[in-house]
Amino acid sequence: MKHITFSSLMAAVGLSTLVILAACGNKTTQQVQPSKSADEPRDTTIYGICGEGTSMHCLQLITNMNDTLLVNISDEGEPADSTFLLGGLLMGDRMAVTLQHRGSGLLAQRVVNITSLLGVWSSIDKRFELTEDGVVNSLNRVSSHGWTSWRILNGQLLLTRDTFDIVRLDADTLEIENQSGIYSFQRERTVMPEQEVDSLQIQP
Repeated sequence: MKHITFSSLMAAVGLSTLVILAACGNKTTQQVQPSKSADEPRDTTIYGICGEGTSMHCLQLITNMNDTLLVNISDEGEPADSTFLLGGLLMGDRMAVTLQHRGSGLLAQRVVNITSLLGVWSSIDKRFELTEDGVVNSLNRVSSHGWTSWRILNGQLLLTRDTFDIVRLDADTLEIENQSGIYSFQRERTVMPEQEVDSLQIQP
């Protein structure tokens, strides 16, 4: 099999197609990079779905372009040589991944589980919902943050015009950080109304 190398995964701005040799299976795949306007930061994030071939040290990413990437995940070595995994890996979950090219393979730098990011989050003075269509719904009686939209850009979380590093994301906690400090939120679980629970019970 012929090995393809790149000086940088995203070196050519304006190329419509990048051919990538994936790490774990030495599999040649194709990733289409959308064009960006001149005044918009270029997003190097790859978006897709966590595939069934994912393991502890390898992410199978089915991209939005329906290509398959096999990306190494490392929890060893210096931060620059390891993967910052946020939200876990679960088959079928939507993922946002930033990559670096290492030799003949790919190494994930930041992996954000977008599915884990969705939902209702609250703190002492803030309560909001991140929806699948990129909307931030304020659940405060009076909005205390002014956030109306969200997206992932280069592995960071953009809340309207505010940019945050995601420090922690798990089943119950979201921590984000910018120059003003670290903000911690707890997930609110949706409780199914009692009548709906009754309707789902199996009848004898």
